[in-house]
Amino acid sequence: MSTPTIDTAVRANPVRDTWNVLTRELKPVVRDPFTLIFSLVQPLVFLGLFAPLLIGQSGMPAGETLQWFVPGVLVMIVLFGTGATGSNLQYEMMTGSHERTLVAPLSRSSLLVGRALKEIAPIIAQSLIIVVIAMPFGFRVHPVGLIVGLALLAVFGVGLGALSYTLALATKDREWLFWGVQQTLIFPLMILSGMLLPLDVAPGWMRVVAAVNPLNWVVQAARALLAGELGDIVVLWGWVAALALAAVGLWAGVRAIRKSN
Repeated sequence: MSTPTIDTAVRANPVRDTWNVLTRELKPVVRDPFTLIFSLVQPLVFLGLFAPLLIGQSGMPAGETLQWFVPGVLVMIVLFGTGATGSNLQYEMMTGSHERTLVAPLSRSSLLVGRALKEIAPIIAQSLIIVVIAMPFGFRVHPVGLIVGLALLAVFGVGLGALSYTLALATKDREWLFWGVQQTLIFPLMILSGMLLPLDVAPGWMRVVAAVNPLNWVVQAARALLAGELGDIVVLWGWVAALALAAVGLWAGVRAIRKSN
């Protein structure tokens, strides 16, 4: 009569394992919430310095310009925040902490999924802070649209975070390679998303590339949602882009961590 292995027991409790990993990853954030505030420096710089230039150039009232600009800043929080989270996993690999989690009685997939889900809390907290800061300057937000928009950003952030962890697993202890690939990909995606500047007058080739850039559709969907335009077709395409990225990111991440040693 065979005895059940630890691995078999683990696979029977993926939800429990994912929850344990999620709570483990959230504990440092709860103990030190100032890291969330510190990570807002870059978005606040763009909001405080770039927005006035955009307002002056557009010639429109500040409130109307912020209706266009603030959703882009929220997506920027997700892009720069979750896109860099793989560095934390890379640090664990270099210090040996990751090796200990691999031999723990946990399913390999939960180690990736739990980490990716952790990104939801910082995304929501930081986005709400930016919205509150922008409101006294004329920014108006639709309550239902804000809730749906935060859900959209959370799904997008889970996918992007999972891809960042995948990159960390692929580059292992080569920190320079992780940051080289991450920076090379993030800035073109940001520019070709219309996040900071409209792409209406961009060259034709840029508009073509932007049309297949998932980040572009997430930005457009966030603008429509926060303005209360829940039935706009760009909202549907934004969800398609976010869900597709989440599916690809989680699939690639789970596959990579199962092969990790």
